[in-house]
Amino acid sequence: MKNTLLGVLITLVILITIKYCGDQQQEKVELKENSALIQESLKNVGKLIVTEGHFSQFFNYNNSKDLFANLVTADKKALVVVNADVTIAYDLSKIKYKINQETKTLTILSIPTEEIKISPDFEYYDIQADFFNPFLAKDYNAIKETVNKQLLKKIENSELKTNSKNRLISELSKFHILTNSLGWTLEYNERPIKNIEEFYNLKL
Repeated sequence: MKNTLLGVLITLVILITIKYCGDQQQEKVELKENSALIQESLKNVGKLIVTEGHFSQFFNYNNSKDLFANLVTADKKALVVVNADVTIAYDLSKIKYKINQETKTLTILSIPTEEIKISPDFEYYDIQADFFNPFLAKDYNAIKETVNKQLLKKIENSELKTNSKNRLISELSKFHILTNSLGWTLEYNERPIKNIEEFYNLKL
């Protein structure tokens, strides 16, 4: 009787041990599969997001030069029409991240800043210049530099910048959807992202 009971206990211990080891192996396999899925998803999302816009603006350029001990002033001026194509791009292949299989955590370490490209087309009208103060290459360069600075300010306060950030957040939210569906945690700057709305409050 004792031998029979002992045999049953040994059999139960062996079965429990086999099941435990099998469960542990299954968990490891699942973690590896989830990790591979997340890495593949990061590669797929790691693409270039481009938001395009167009700006038109008029500029009045004026330049005066005092001559002969300030007795004479030589003026030059021009009306400048600028049509500029603008793109704001995020290269998501440059995202830096870390995957922790043990804690089931995907940590986004850094997100690339936007790349703003301005392609202006200049048209000059009503160019007036004095013999002593002619239009030179430096004038055209000064106009281009001023236009670029003003366009950058305009872009910063435009819907184009807002739309580009919204598109970025839309792509980043895919990480949250994926990790949440797998029972993982998404972090950014050591802060857990609990819902998609939190992306809008981040300083990206």
